[in-house]
Amino acid sequence: MPEIETKAQTTNYPQKIKTAILVIGGAEDKVHGREILQTFFNRSGGCDATIGIIPSASREPSLIGDRYYHIFQDMGAKEIKVLDVRDRDQGNDPGYLHYAETCTGIFMTGGDQLRLCGLLAETPLMDRILERVRNQEITLAGTSAGAAVMGYQMIAGGSSGECPNRGLVDMATGFGVIPEVLIDQHFHNRNRLARLLSAIAAHPDLLGVGIDEDTCAMFESDHIIKVLGKGTVTIIDPRAISHTNYDLAHGSEPIALHNLQLHILSHGECYDLQQNQPVKG
Repeated sequence: MPEIETKAQTTNYPQKIKTAILVIGGAEDKVHGREILQTFFNRSGGCDATIGIIPSASREPSLIGDRYYHIFQDMGAKEIKVLDVRDRDQGNDPGYLHYAETCTGIFMTGGDQLRLCGLLAETPLMDRILERVRNQEITLAGTSAGAAVMGYQMIAGGSSGECPNRGLVDMATGFGVIPEVLIDQHFHNRNRLARLLSAIAAHPDLLGVGIDEDTCAMFESDHIIKVLGKGTVTIIDPRAISHTNYDLAHGSEPIALHNLQLHILSHGECYDLQQNQPVKG
């Protein structure tokens, strides 16, 4: 007979809590069921969670940090701290570094992904957070801009409503939390399929992941992506690409892409990153 996990057993974090990386498409439900935020809270330890909020992508970090603070406070987190980094020197703040050593979950808010990376990339604070994520010691979540930075190659900006072309997307370097993927967010809500295709044309060794609003691609430690929320996650697999004119196309000239695989996953469905195919949840 399987052992029943009790409340007392779940307090030995991180041994009993399964950590994850939650990549959220933005505009997640903050009022009603809060399914995605509740999942982050649970994966961070539930009522034993010590949560750090990084609002650095926002131009109003105090306002956005306070909003998420009260959300996780209402859920019952044991401790919450807003890591309000507004210049790179604060990425070496002893208090923030100590909190990064002891927290069980980090949440990166939306805003401007270039601002977020500019303030935190290669700082002692972010380096330690990423190390603990890689060691599966803490749960990490990012919404909107906080999602965009998850890959090593990052979509920094661009347009929509056009065919794929070089001028449609601006690229930069992200945090490299999940280096094998290329993330776009607010995906179908802002008609960003062509933008992601343009980015994939430049980086055909990466898996494209487009995440709708109020939707989460949750990356598990067993290389499974699980979809949460009300929208879809679009997976673009370019491994079998047979032709592209990317090297010949210039500016707004259309990019051709042959033999891409595209999967659209909804709530509860999963994708296996090792087998490169959808699987039953």
